[in-house]
Amino acid sequence: MIDYIAAQVDFPEIDVRQRLTVSKGYGVSELIVPEGSYLVGKSFSESGLSDLDINILTLYRGNKVIPNPKSSRIFEAADKLLCFGKLESMRTLIPKKTVEERAPKVEKLNDINTQ
Repeated sequence: MIDYIAAQVDFPEIDVRQRLTVSKGYGVSELIVPEGSYLVGKSFSESGLSDLDINILTLYRGNKVIPNPKSSRIFEAADKLLCFGKLESMRTLIPKKTVEERAPKVEKLNDINTQ
């Protein structure tokens, strides 16, 4: 009984994202390869993502789920990637247009003194 309880304590149930975000500035994120991206047609190893400290954990392509994809695999438009790495580097991969679309719309309020 004691061995069983000890085994449970050694590996407590923690969400995978929690386990992967133990280092400050690193985490898990999903990235989508848009049409026209510089990544399309390049292999994972040619992409330079590893130089940016980004590792691809899973590739979602259409109905396929490819865990731990090989570095020889070629990027295609609309690939969805589950990545672990430097969050700031991953943010730079989000197209500017997408960032602008996600930004909240703020309306200018009338100045109280001019009313």
